[in-house]
Amino acid sequence: MDYSLYEQVGGEPFFERLVDAFYVGVQADELLRAMYPEDLTDSKRHLVIFLVQYWGGPKLYMEERGHPRLRMRHVPFRITKKARDAWLAAMSFALASVRDELTDEQFNEMNSYFDMAAHQLRNV
Repeated sequence: MDYSLYEQVGGEPFFERLVDAFYVGVQADELLRAMYPEDLTDSKRHLVIFLVQYWGGPKLYMEERGHPRLRMRHVPFRITKKARDAWLAAMSFALASVRDELTDEQFNEMNSYFDMAAHQLRNV
């Protein structure tokens, strides 16, 4: 039986750690921080439940927020090459923080997904 990446990494707590580390990077980057609301609570939760769903966990994101429609949800933000690169740097920092919890295959799969998503969301 094949287990989803969500199951392989131990479920939601893993994604909470990843997202917490990502937002450390967001808070440290002036360009990124300006794109988020002052209170990051909802932003963190939305990213956690999106990643949980994407990687095979419960479909809470769909239940609470509907279809992800990532490009549409990001249209209000100027996602330039510089913003994309800053986002990737924050996510790379986050992945590095949980690296010892991942196999090489899991790490590479997640890294590839984040790289692809960041490039697709660039809109300027």
